[in-house]
Amino acid sequence: MSNRWNELNRREFLARAGVVTGAIAITAACGSGMAAAAETQAELMISRNAAGAKIPKNYAGLSYELAELTNPELFSRSNHDLVAYFRLLAPKGVLRLGGNSSEFCWFKADANTPAPKLRVPPGDLNANWMPHRLFAIEPRAIDELAGFLDATGWRLIYGVNFGNSTPERAAAEAAYVTEKIGNRIEFFQIGNEPDLYRTATNGTRPPGWDFPDYLREWTAYAQAIAARVPGARFGGPDVASASDWTMRFGEQEPDRLPGKIVALTGHYYAEGPPDSAHVTIERLLRPNPEIAEAMRHIEAVARPRGLMYRMSEGNSCFRGGKPGMSNALASALWAGSYMLELASVGCAGVNFHGGTQDKLTASLGDHTPGFDSAKAPQTMRGGFYTPIRSEPGQPAKAMPIFHGILLANQLSGGTLLDADLKATGVNATAFATEHEGQMRVALFNKDAARALDLAVRAPGRVKSAKAWRLEGPALDATEGITLAGAAVGSGAQWSPKTVEQLATHGDSARIHLPAGSAALLFLETAPA
Repeated sequence: MSNRWNELNRREFLARAGVVTGAIAITAACGSGMAAAAETQAELMISRNAAGAKIPKNYAGLSYELAELTNPELFSRSNHDLVAYFRLLAPKGVLRLGGNSSEFCWFKADANTPAPKLRVPPGDLNANWMPHRLFAIEPRAIDELAGFLDATGWRLIYGVNFGNSTPERAAAEAAYVTEKIGNRIEFFQIGNEPDLYRTATNGTRPPGWDFPDYLREWTAYAQAIAARVPGARFGGPDVASASDWTMRFGEQEPDRLPGKIVALTGHYYAEGPPDSAHVTIERLLRPNPEIAEAMRHIEAVARPRGLMYRMSEGNSCFRGGKPGMSNALASALWAGSYMLELASVGCAGVNFHGGTQDKLTASLGDHTPGFDSAKAPQTMRGGFYTPIRSEPGQPAKAMPIFHGILLANQLSGGTLLDADLKATGVNATAFATEHEGQMRVALFNKDAARALDLAVRAPGRVKSAKAWRLEGPALDATEGITLAGAAVGSGAQWSPKTVEQLATHGDSARIHLPAGSAALLFLETAPA
């Protein structure tokens, strides 16, 4: 499996290149724990766009394995720790339950409900990356999930088993989920990464199985669910990398189920696998402009049909993430910039994958490539990329990537503005939104060697400018990551500790942005 759009087309989706141009270079010391770095004079021009779209308030989301529901205590109103982290991350987020394990989960409605027949693929199972054991989900887990969603204010994308199930089983499960969750259901997904079913690493379907087979079987499941749940809404195809499946699904399925399809979905992992020597922080932070072109084609299918697109599962590195990268400052810079790049090209939301060690490891067929690639002893075997570490019996912890998501989500609910960043040879991105008169600007300097001395020019006089900084000791630092001078502490305790007052003059504000850091600016403006 590949890690870039133009390499084996493994994991793709929505990103926009952070290519920046212009200006001259001088030298200066670099902060954020980095070595002394060259400094580039840069300019960001912000302007209003008459067609500027709003970033949905529920743009931010998290993705977990459906098998997490085998522990009803995790997603429960009584899990006050996890509730607090969800509420801090996004007051109106979206929880997606799915992943590899969803193809092996079954709803045990009562003691008399039989388990489904498990399909075991031929060949060496050690070379296969699926669980190959069943996970029973009991009604109590759904009951607790309903309370968790009420307590957090989040909505739900629920993935039903398509790999080892039947339409009748899926309909019974969806009916119970709907009864308990009600209007907090964003939509149902059927299956996980069906474009990989026929591969040897998956084996959920035979080698000759293809998109027409998928569409026929998927429709049968959706029709069975709709018969039991008349108001059911669906998203799909939730592919790993086949963007052509996404477009074909969007073109064909709405005609089969009029009014029932509301979203196109897919996955994106920027890098992987973690045990490859080619997977590095430098590659993670490198722009990938080809993906925006794929999004253009998807939007051409989605928009005329009134569909939204959501990146329903993804992260920095597939197969659990890479230690020293996926659990480091680099992941925070990548995630924050990536979220807003997706928003700028029309994405309706993102869900970063994570969860508990045992379920993430089980979802990978009990493989632990991230652990195996670690250069130093690790205390965890799976889920290096998880935004919230929440192991049984341990307090939850916000990982570095959490801080990047938290920064980017401050722009949700705002109207996108044009942000034209000019900075010679620096790997940096900038995004801006307007919120009832206040402008918010997110700046990401993903360059390891060059700092920015940046003039931010607004459409109007800048009355005041404040900034939060996202920084840490080094790009590979796994501790010491702060936003606005404070780390997210135990119990999700966080508030801005250091709010900088920036120098302003006329229509501009000025900020120094060290290499390997980010900043969120709050601009109060008035007509020029």
